[in-house]
Amino acid sequence: MDRINYLVSSKAAVIFTKSSCFLCHSIKALFYELGASPAIYEIDLDPNGGEMARALSGLGCNPVTPAVFIGGKFVGSSKDVMSLHLAGSLKQKLIDAKAIWF
Repeated sequence: MDRINYLVSSKAAVIFTKSSCFLCHSIKALFYELGASPAIYEIDLDPNGGEMARALSGLGCNPVTPAVFIGGKFVGSSKDVMSLHLAGSLKQKLIDAKAIWF
């Protein structure tokens, strides 16, 4: 849990993913398209991935990936991120967290 908190607080936008997850790929592509450069942690390739997955689950991440954090706060999974994007508020959240500069 401490590692997750440290990673989440180290960058304005953080996405925990799995390398084979197509929804994870879509969320990463969306962030890049919006001009953000999030920290990406692929838990299936990390030696401590199992521990990270349990910690994310303990934080309420269900499913565990993709787990998106903006400004140190848990935003949600792909469904939540897409809802924010379609409502027009995802970009503003990224700007407010200084994950995008203009």
